[in-house]
Amino acid sequence: MSVIVNKITKRYGEQKALDDVSLTIQPGEIVGLLGPNGAGKSTLMKILSCFIPPTEGTASVMGFDVQEHPQQVQRLVGYLPETNPLYTDMYIREYLSFVAGIYKLGKKASQRIEEMIELTGLEIELHKKIGMLSKGFRQRVGLAQAMLHDPEVLILDEPTSGLDPNQLVDIRNLIKELGKSKTVILSTHIMQEVEAVCDQAIIINKGRIVAYDTTLNLMSMAGGEVILVEFDRAVQPHQFKRLSNLRRYSHQHDNNWLLEPVKGKDIRADLNRWAADQQLHILSLQRKTLRLEETFFQLTKK
Repeated sequence: MSVIVNKITKRYGEQKALDDVSLTIQPGEIVGLLGPNGAGKSTLMKILSCFIPPTEGTASVMGFDVQEHPQQVQRLVGYLPETNPLYTDMYIREYLSFVAGIYKLGKKASQRIEEMIELTGLEIELHKKIGMLSKGFRQRVGLAQAMLHDPEVLILDEPTSGLDPNQLVDIRNLIKELGKSKTVILSTHIMQEVEAVCDQAIIINKGRIVAYDTTLNLMSMAGGEVILVEFDRAVQPHQFKRLSNLRRYSHQHDNNWLLEPVKGKDIRADLNRWAADQQLHILSLQRKTLRLEETFFQLTKK
């Protein structure tokens, strides 16, 4: 296994940032880590990269325990934190040389630096100090330093935060390419990013994992197609029990409801007849295909 987390809990005083979290990540997977702000995503990443210890439980990377063998883990992990810690008064190649010295790459340093510059597309900005770079190119420098020592596992915390659409595409393509040979753990708030890039997704809420599955399965958890409907007056939940082929229903706001049919069933005609029987008028009706965003909302809104 590439990463194993077993019953990890992290406390800050009385607050639990992580609560009995367990997961296993296979080699060569790109895994999206999703959750609201404060859910515990960054805390989990910091534990796996040996920045902070867990309060309880164990975690290992490529067989090395993060507490017993932190130096071995750090050699195997490339970490890009949410706040990219760069020396802004250095030039790109100068900074990467500095990082290579920390990792003691020795004779390999020059070759690895040039490989990372080419891989991350930094050639055109080499004449600039890091402080003069755009947010997108600073993120590329951060990725270059995270990959410089050729780690087995990449941990990327919000790597596309603040990027423009063109930069987003470039960084996503780079992550997909890296995923062919590395295990990648990617934290993001962008659901489309997970759908486009990740093999698996973990949804974490209030310090606990509420879902861990393939992105396809997580999207299907939302129920496929739903109907958003607005009535002319209030509806009581018990009234929906008379509507056939209705799997689930939830109140949205005012007189708006989200109705989830039994998979493969079109309930629109039945809905119109049911509304007439209930002396309701339908003001608007919209079919919608649920995506990962809907699953995320359903699992984290409580």
